[in-house]
Amino acid sequence: MRPIQLAILGFVALALASCASYRGTPGDSGVIVDTKNVDMSTYQTDLAECEALAEEVPVADRAATGGAVGAVVGGAIGAIFGDGGQGAGAGAVSGTVDGANSGLSEADRVLKRCMQGRGYKVLN
Repeated sequence: MRPIQLAILGFVALALASCASYRGTPGDSGVIVDTKNVDMSTYQTDLAECEALAEEVPVADRAATGGAVGAVVGGAIGAIFGDGGQGAGAGAVSGTVDGANSGLSEADRVLKRCMQGRGYKVLN
């Protein structure tokens, strides 16, 4: 393997590992709720439960799938233009990032919908 291919492979592995280990902490969820007239103890419990539901979104799986699809597409394009495999590496990186972003966006939507479903006014 060429040094550039090893570097790309290492980057993809690092990206997947960071996605797999991503866990928000209560209060660091990014959800903004109007807390006027809200029992904060109940709110913290609801937030923690909704965050746990949002963590069920398979972010790492989406990143891995995106990376694999990106590698195939990039490899096919690279084969057409004869780039020696660099297209596959670039496709893998791009696909991994897109897949991870998709998973994180869905987790954010799950969290916000959960909080709305529990009666909170979500502002973002």
